[in-house]
Amino acid sequence: MTSKPLKQIHLAAHFPGVNNTTVWSDPKAGSHIEFSSFAHFARTAERAKFDFLFLAEGLRLREQGGKIYDLDVVGRPDTFTVLAALAAVTEHLGLTGTINSTFNEPYEVARQFASLDHLSGGRSAWNVVTSWDAFTGENFRRGGFLPQEERYSRAKEFLATANELFDSWHGDEILADPARGVFLRDAKAGSFVHSGQHFDIHGQFNVPRSPQGRPVVFQAGDSEEGREFAASSADAIFSRYAALKEGQAFYADVKNRLAKYGRRSDQLLILPAASFALADTDAEAEDLAREVRRQQVSGATALKHLEFVWNRDLSSYDPEGPLPDIDPDVSADHISKGRAQVRMYRDPLATAREWRELAAANNWSIRDLVINTGNRQTFVGSPTTIAKTINDYVQADASDGFILVPHITPTGLDDFADKVVPLLQEQGVFRTDYEGSTLRHHLGLEHPDAADDRAAS
Repeated sequence: MTSKPLKQIHLAAHFPGVNNTTVWSDPKAGSHIEFSSFAHFARTAERAKFDFLFLAEGLRLREQGGKIYDLDVVGRPDTFTVLAALAAVTEHLGLTGTINSTFNEPYEVARQFASLDHLSGGRSAWNVVTSWDAFTGENFRRGGFLPQEERYSRAKEFLATANELFDSWHGDEILADPARGVFLRDAKAGSFVHSGQHFDIHGQFNVPRSPQGRPVVFQAGDSEEGREFAASSADAIFSRYAALKEGQAFYADVKNRLAKYGRRSDQLLILPAASFALADTDAEAEDLAREVRRQQVSGATALKHLEFVWNRDLSSYDPEGPLPDIDPDVSADHISKGRAQVRMYRDPLATAREWRELAAANNWSIRDLVINTGNRQTFVGSPTTIAKTINDYVQADASDGFILVPHITPTGLDDFADKVVPLLQEQGVFRTDYEGSTLRHHLGLEHPDAADDRAAS
């Protein structure tokens, strides 16, 4: 019997931003805005031969009870500015930015990504997202927000329109003949016309064909619409299913959707986000994981998290005491603004009953409950244990790799790079050096021109 060939693992680094993963109170934590933090993080990822660095996006500071939610790290510099600066201090690392399709325009975004691809020598990637709430929309000219079906309709047309702009240059238009004084072979290079439901634009795109042709396209969304969007249009999907069985189910579901769009399984990578607690031994790593979870969930944070469900001001409660005996307020206006987690609790009354039962059965305080029901580290253990687990998950088709989210910025990736990556390299499942110059090459993705030529033949 012929054994299945080993899959090569893809690894990426998520610069921790506005979230509860980051322990900004730790003495080792640094700035989330100063460029030195971004540069250290990116250089570590490149030293470890990672595929790319990933930046999330926050278009508005979250609020709770009408005040800025300052228990998260707040503030996020402009994505394109940071990635362009990182292009100058890295040579191979892919540069992935989350850019919203609800509150931007295709021409502007296409121009920015094409420029980044040129500046970086073919390392740009775009995580296409939609905005789900009117609160975020208040920062923008149009205001409001779109219903879910319209958000994905706009996102699909947004991406298709951007691709038309990228493809308006074929790559052979620049003649630059000084003898004849002719720069462009075709004076109409970059011409485009698009008329659709969401966009009606025409003109000339002013950035020539970039090294990758188009940026690598990521999609982040677990809804039915999101999975279909990824299967039809994305090169990779940013998944939240990092556990083995759930990951295998998601992997199979999304990969099985590709055929109806004329795509092969290897044309869409599935990359869950993953956190980790790494120490010399498994026992020390378990201790570290418990310590980090308590750092991530202070008493104040626990109360704020409970407010996501209760939709009430719970600041008078003791986080080390019992859960509130009053029921959640199920009115439409929510105390928490701009936080996607509130959508996880579709039935607040049922969630409150479940949490009370858990707290009573385990003698948990409010803080204990939040610590034990919140996100845990995906990988906990020694370097050997974590390397084995990652490889096992990838070979078992639970993912094609992982986007790692350390809890310390900017040095939280250092030990992983120094202790886990060499073990994966020894197993022959992760590169020892970069073999190509573009992100498409790192990810094993075809250049869009090659894919188009193959489809046409």
